[in-house]
Amino acid sequence: MACRALTISSAFICLAAPAVAQDMNFNRIASFRVADNLPEAEETSAEIIAATEDGMTLVYTDSPGGSIGFIDITDPANPVAAGTFMPEGEPTSVAVIGSYALAGVNTSESYTDPSGYLVEIDVTTQAEVGRCDLPGQPDSVGIAPDGSFLAVAIENERDEDLGDGRVGQMPAGSVFMVDLTDEGLIDCDTARIADVTGLAEIAPEDPEPEFVSINAENEVVVTMQENNHIVVLSSDGSVINHFSAGEVTLEGVDTEEEGALVFTDTITVPREPDSVTWIDETHFATANEGDMDGGSRGWTIFSQDSEVVYDSGTDFEHAIVQIGHYPEDRSGNKGVEPESVTFDTFGDTPFVFVGAERASVVGVYDITDPASPVLNQLLPSGIGPEGYVTIPERNLLISANETDDAGPRAHMMIFEYQDAPATYPHLTSEGMDELTGWGAISGQVMAEDGTMYAVSDSFYGMQPTIFRIDVTQTPARIIEAIRVTREGQPAQLMDMEGIALDGEGGFWIASEGRSDRLVPHAIYHVAADGAIEDYIALPEALLAVERRFGFEGITRVDDMLYVAVQRPWRDDPANHAKVLGYDLGTEEWSVIHYPLTEPATGWVGLSEIVAHDDTVYFIERDNQLDARAVTKGITQVPLGALDQMVSLGETPAVLEPESVVDLLPYLTSTGGYVLDKVEGLAIAADGTMWVSTDNDGVDDHSGETMLFSIAPE
Repeated sequence: MACRALTISSAFICLAAPAVAQDMNFNRIASFRVADNLPEAEETSAEIIAATEDGMTLVYTDSPGGSIGFIDITDPANPVAAGTFMPEGEPTSVAVIGSYALAGVNTSESYTDPSGYLVEIDVTTQAEVGRCDLPGQPDSVGIAPDGSFLAVAIENERDEDLGDGRVGQMPAGSVFMVDLTDEGLIDCDTARIADVTGLAEIAPEDPEPEFVSINAENEVVVTMQENNHIVVLSSDGSVINHFSAGEVTLEGVDTEEEGALVFTDTITVPREPDSVTWIDETHFATANEGDMDGGSRGWTIFSQDSEVVYDSGTDFEHAIVQIGHYPEDRSGNKGVEPESVTFDTFGDTPFVFVGAERASVVGVYDITDPASPVLNQLLPSGIGPEGYVTIPERNLLISANETDDAGPRAHMMIFEYQDAPATYPHLTSEGMDELTGWGAISGQVMAEDGTMYAVSDSFYGMQPTIFRIDVTQTPARIIEAIRVTREGQPAQLMDMEGIALDGEGGFWIASEGRSDRLVPHAIYHVAADGAIEDYIALPEALLAVERRFGFEGITRVDDMLYVAVQRPWRDDPANHAKVLGYDLGTEEWSVIHYPLTEPATGWVGLSEIVAHDDTVYFIERDNQLDARAVTKGITQVPLGALDQMVSLGETPAVLEPESVVDLLPYLTSTGGYVLDKVEGLAIAADGTMWVSTDNDGVDDHSGETMLFSIAPE
């Protein structure tokens, strides 16, 4: 049977195959756009999330939207917006007992006059059934496993514009506790406040409780992030133990935001943990995000008597580096910033799930041996994972992601624990002799030996690199990083967007220009070792009409180089982009027009050009994400159509492209939202197409890179 088969890093195949026992893995099966629950809001977010006892409804807090939202996951692969509850104030955290949601709501008028309340909502009717006043601004809410009481971290956060943004700033925070009735309703008459002042070495007069978790013995662990301190309380609010979260020395970190991935620095920092979760009656895990002075870029397991049972050191961050999710623009701050952590058992395996806020990754750790956790998977989250809920009875893990202002809307991601191969990552540098970071893949080409070369764009302007990739492995693996150099130094003023083989072991690189950064549109001839040997500049006829959105792909046919220009320049008709030709023998330029699809919104442009056999293929895409995306596809024209190219200054003919592949089904095949930048296309000798997306170097992006193959018909 012949077919054009979708194969995400060979994870899916066209032909049916007999069932084979697989390792259990978490795979994303759906995503939910938070704005679908509150379409009238300009900004929405999913921060803290919980589930009803039957596992059929999700409840989450949406601070910018001012709502507590509900999602029907009766069919988890098809989540449905199920309404919102609009409290009087800003919801900050939520927990669920049975079919009741209990949320902290911030009503503070100022940092010096904090206030809030605890509201209880019947999830079935979405009506308020009770509330208690709180002694300040609430953060985390936790419910005891036996349902007897709950605790609220009253943070009373500081004003970061005062006192160099440091604690202490009064009033002090505390921990609020209140009992629940047998029906799960709050009994405000039982309210009590645990005083946690005078405990921390840092600003003992001003504790800022950040997160709470309650174990089966009704003990409450509390993190005080800014104080770098941890407190364990009894259910009556008395202090059982407290201790500093300590500090850690990290070797092999990147601390400079210089547009390069260089992991050679050593730092010593306090952990400053954010979220915390019990993993048994005597141990808990923390995500060490950091705030004022620290952030260890990892996570830790403590015993409640202060022993460090395990610390991830740089292992978590380095694993993230290898899958292309490292946020270079946060190197000078706290790196990947682990912010959220939760625990549950699926089957017989106990797992800790760690969310890296700035890398938008969920780490899945098997903690069968708490002293030696094993990283099983890294899952692609939406931007800024903030909270999780686990539903092991349904084999579900859901991540709530808070960022809503970076292009895509805020999303929740739903993962299922399956007897199936892991479908992410699609590309990794794991196995290389040196730790190799990568990202912003923007152009690619197949080599004669079946490997693929790909280039990263100007996001890594101080480290332009050609990556050699083995696509026969799953996931595909980077096996060589060729640094592009000029006179022995890293080449600068380049924005590599396309790559072609020169037929002699080297490459032709298309660089997109940007005048405000002094980057010229140009074609570079690069040797096999990455050294720039020559370049082709634009003639005056093109410089006179150029715009920033320029060279986006390059391909070679004998002595001809063909370059796709992304969008119209000043002399082009509306919705027509240039395809330029350059004759290496005569050094003459020529041009023809590509008619772009009329955009539904935003713009449509070209992202790649590849000649294969007697056909030239293009990637044509809009700049839209998620449900707004309309145009993402591969088109083709006969190679002979380029014979119509004319000299610069003459009126160009117009190509008649034919649609070959609609990429939208491929881009949603792993349960995520549609990524905007489909920028790489390479075609193997047998006609297999390899397509990749550009993750923008994880700058205002989830970091997710898709690399998938499309089998020939």
